[in-house]
Amino acid sequence: MGIFTRFRDIVSANLNSMLDHAEDPEKMVRLMIQEMEDTLIEVKSNCAGIIAEQKKIERESDEAVALAGDWEAKAELAVRKGRDDLARAALNEKQAYDRRCAVLQGELEHTKETVEIFRGDISQLETKLNDAREKQRSLIQRRSAVQSRHQTQVRIRRIDTSDAFARFEAYENNIERMEADTELVNGLRPAAKRTLSDEFTDLEHSDEVEEALENLKKQVQTNS
Repeated sequence: MGIFTRFRDIVSANLNSMLDHAEDPEKMVRLMIQEMEDTLIEVKSNCAGIIAEQKKIERESDEAVALAGDWEAKAELAVRKGRDDLARAALNEKQAYDRRCAVLQGELEHTKETVEIFRGDISQLETKLNDAREKQRSLIQRRSAVQSRHQTQVRIRRIDTSDAFARFEAYENNIERMEADTELVNGLRPAAKRTLSDEFTDLEHSDEVEEALENLKKQVQTNS
């Protein structure tokens, strides 16, 4: 059984309310769209049939008008020729076509009104169908966004932040321990063996110190 049972059900339907109460909104809107499309095809087909009938009536009406005119012209000819009997017969034919024209005009007006009704129905159906398609796009986008957020949350939950920080802290402690070991090794390293150049440098420095001391003594004596 379809969601909608007739055209007016579709036009008067509150899509938001129907989707809010649907167990599976996406499935519901797909079914809505399918039924709306099927109904729209049916309504357009019916409208096309009425339009074809309208064109047929218009052709028949034009033919009746033309024939009525022909019989009127024949009646005038018969009158000019003094043939009242023929004129009377021609006028009878003209009146018959006039009556036919009146009937066809009535049918034509009715078909035109019916076509306008169908066109209005088609417009309403297309509007409703566009609304349903927009709802479908919105639902798909919402589902995609929800799935994306869900996947992100799953990834976040997979990461144990406390464990991660513990690993970082352990890594930092290892680095500090390596640095301390390096400093300790450098501190325990024996002094480098002095070279001959180092010995001469010490001698030169010693002479400079002795010279500076003698100069200081002389200065002190002079001042005193």
